[in-house]
Amino acid sequence: MMTPNKPRAGRRGRVRGALVGLTALSLVAAGCGSGEPADESGPVTLSVAVWNLAGTPEFQAVFDAFEAANPDVTVQPVDILAADYPTKVTTMLAGGDTTDVITMKNVIDYARYAGRGQLADVTDLAKGKENGDLAGLDAFDQEGKYFALPYRQDFWLLYYNKKMFDEAGVAHPENMTWDQYADTAKKLTKEADGKKVYGTYHHTWRSVVHAIAAAQNDGDQITGDFEFFADQYEMALDLQKSGAALDFGSATSQQASYRTMFETGATAMLPMGTWYTAGILAAKKKGDSAVEWGIAPMPQRPGASGVTTFGSPTAFAVNKNAKHTETARKFVEFAAGVEGAKAITKVGVLPALQTDEITKLYASLEGMPSGEQTTKALSPDKTVLEMPVSEHTADVDTILKEEHDLIMVGEKSVEEGIRTMRDRVKKVID
Repeated sequence: MMTPNKPRAGRRGRVRGALVGLTALSLVAAGCGSGEPADESGPVTLSVAVWNLAGTPEFQAVFDAFEAANPDVTVQPVDILAADYPTKVTTMLAGGDTTDVITMKNVIDYARYAGRGQLADVTDLAKGKENGDLAGLDAFDQEGKYFALPYRQDFWLLYYNKKMFDEAGVAHPENMTWDQYADTAKKLTKEADGKKVYGTYHHTWRSVVHAIAAAQNDGDQITGDFEFFADQYEMALDLQKSGAALDFGSATSQQASYRTMFETGATAMLPMGTWYTAGILAAKKKGDSAVEWGIAPMPQRPGASGVTTFGSPTAFAVNKNAKHTETARKFVEFAAGVEGAKAITKVGVLPALQTDEITKLYASLEGMPSGEQTTKALSPDKTVLEMPVSEHTADVDTILKEEHDLIMVGEKSVEEGIRTMRDRVKKVID
C-alpha cells in the first residue's frame, strides 16, 4: 500500500516487496560485521523491523507519513511473522544485525533488550516537551533512562455483534459484570446454518484470564501469590464446558484466529485489544466482512467503581548497532509525536500521544461505532500494565503460560495449577 503520488514510489515498492520474503536469519547474516555507520548526509534507506506488515495497517501509515515529511528517506520494512517476531528479533540483536529501528512488541521483550545493552539511549527524546504526556511511557523507564518511545497505547474492551444481540432479543452490553457476561454468552450460543455460533470467544493468550484478573483485583503477577486468578478461571472454564465458548484445546490446535471468529459471525462477543479496531475498519472497507459491530467496556467485578482494564504500549527503539542512528532517532521521535499520532489514528489505531484533536479524529473515523458505551469503552478509568516489568518478568511469564495451558485443557485443576504457579515462581524470585 503505497502513497500514489509519492516520488520514487516504484522503487520503494520493489524494495518492500523483495524484503518481505527475507527471514530474520538471513538479515543477521547480511547485517553482521560491517560495524561502520552509514553516511546520512544524502538519501537514506531506513530499515525498520515489524511483524505482519500486510495485516498491521499502522506500520504503513506511519512509514508513509514519515517519508512525506522527509523526502530523502525511504523506509524499508523488515517484515517478520508475528508468531516468530520475539525469537527472530532476539537472534538478530544477538548477532549484531544493523537494522535501524526495532519495534518493541511488548515491554517484556523491551526490558530484556534494554538490559542487554542492545538498544540506543533515547532519554533526551523521552524528556522532550511534546512527548511528556505519552501514555505508557513509564513502562519504558529503566532506572531513569529510556531506550524506546511508545507510539501506540492499547487496552482491552469488549467487541460485540449487534445483529446477533438484536436477533436474540438481548440488550446490548452495558456496564456488565462477569456473571452477566457469562449468562449473556450462553443466551447467544446457537446453531445457525448447520454451524455452531458461540456466545463469546476467548483467545489463547493467558492475559484473557491473568491480566484482567490482576488489573481488577489489584493483583501482582510477579509475586507468586496467584489466588486472584481463581474466579476468572472458573468463569472461563464454565463457558467452555457449557459450549458457550470454543474450548482452549480446539482453539490452540486449530490455530483459531480471533479476527476470523468475529468477522465471520462465529462468535457474538470478543474481549480484545483496541488494536483490533483498525482490523475491523479495514475488513469492512474492503468488503471482507459484513459484521455489524459495537464496542463496550470490559466486564467488571460486582460492585466495581468505574471501568478497569489492562493494556500495553507498543514502541519503536533504535538498534544500538543501527546503520543510520540519527535518522532512526528522527523516526522514533516522529512516530511518538503529533504527526505520527495523526497518521495511525486515521487507520483506527489509538496512539500513545493523546490530544483533543486526536480524540476527535479517532471518533470521526468512517465506520466507527458511536454512542455512550463507545465513549465509555474508549475512556477507561484505569488501565493497568498487562504484565509488570522486572528482572524476573520473562521467566515468570513463561511459567504462567505453561501452567495456564494445562489448566485450560483440563490437565490440572484451577487449585493445582495456581499452587504450581506459586511454587515455581517463588523459586525464581527468591
